[in-house]
Amino acid sequence: MSEAAIAKKQEEVQAVVEKIQNASSVVVIDYLGLTVEEVTNLRKELREAGVEYKVIKNTIMRRAFDSLDMDYHEEVFQGPTAVAFGSEDAVAPARIIAKFAKEAEAIELKGGMLNGEILTKEEIHKIASLPNREGLLSMLLSVLQAPVRNVAYAVKAVADAKEDDAA
Repeated sequence: MSEAAIAKKQEEVQAVVEKIQNASSVVVIDYLGLTVEEVTNLRKELREAGVEYKVIKNTIMRRAFDSLDMDYHEEVFQGPTAVAFGSEDAVAPARIIAKFAKEAEAIELKGGMLNGEILTKEEIHKIASLPNREGLLSMLLSVLQAPVRNVAYAVKAVADAKEDDAA
């Protein structure tokens, strides 16, 4: 291999390393069997959610993970591999791809990473079932409001009872 080709491969590995470092989540899939229309729809959906989707050679991915000293499951980087890098919403890549996999049976989740932790495909499926950030915040807000609401009802009940006694 020529020095120029080696330098180009090193640049590709470094670019993937930067994507991994900047991503809060990474989801690796096998896309073999998808039609062009399905791939286009998947890319569009991921792009709208702020997720970057790329087809990357397995050797480049292995070298990127090796240069980051991250252990990975060897079977993840076998066969055709596409990678979704999520930075804004960590759950978005897993959620979108899992939903898409139900419609297009050709997609297979291979594994991924969340905040530096390597995940199996089963763990990715669990993460995909989580609501998005806004959904989690609204759930938290309703949990926080419940005690205040209950206190307000109790105070109102006491006030109403005192009014009835006074009358």
